[in-house]
Parts: sequence; C-alpha cells; structure tokens
Amino acid sequence: MTYVDGFVLPVPKKNLPAYARMAQKAGKIWREHGALEFRECVGEDLKPKGMTPFSSRIRLKRGETVMFSWIMYRSRAHRDRVNAKVMKDPRLASMMGMDKMPFDVRRMLYGGFQVLVDA
Repeated sequence: MTYVDGFVLPVPKKNLPAYARMAQKAGKIWREHGALEFRECVGEDLKPKGMTPFSSRIRLKRGETVMFSWIMYRSRAHRDRVNAKVMKDPRLASMMGMDKMPFDVRRMLYGGFQVLVDA
C-alpha cells in the first residue's frame, strides 16, 4: 500500500517566495531519491463554516498562512529507504537548520500515513 508523509505548518506570507524556493529544491531531492510525489499547497480557503480550520489548530498568527504538504511513497519501507538517502544528501543539509527555515519549525505538524482509499 502507498504511504504518505504529511505536514501542516505556518509560514509568514512575506516568506512564501523563500519557502517556495526551498520546497522546489527539496522536492527535486526527494524525487531523485525515489519519492513518487512531492506536493506543497498554500492555504487559500481557511475559514470553513461548521468545521475546525487548520488555522486555529496551528495557532496561525497575523500575517501567516498554512502550508499543507505531502510526500508519497510505494510503502513505509520505501519511505524509510528514500528518507535515509535524502537525509544524507549534502544539498538538503545545506538548507537545514532552524536559522535557515522560512517558518517556525517548532510549530510544524507531521505524521506518516498508510493510504486507506485511493480513488
């Protein structure tokens, strides 16, 4: 079964261009090492009526938006192999570090998910 690493994180709107550049480079690295998909989606409709919005759970601050992102793999074992290679890639290492991120890493939500329905 396919497997997905999912992320939800706040990004200051003024940092969206820097975030997009970083994500573009990271996506290339993940795909080169075998990820099936790499998606970065910026919040657009964040105030749904009658539902709990992402913005309240992530405690969005003034001037921030929400990124909803995922990386898809063939399986969890495939994810583990791809991520091991990615984490050793010097191109990724050069982008990492709390001072280099265009968002607050401590507020990022993350999880690994087995795909239940693929319609």
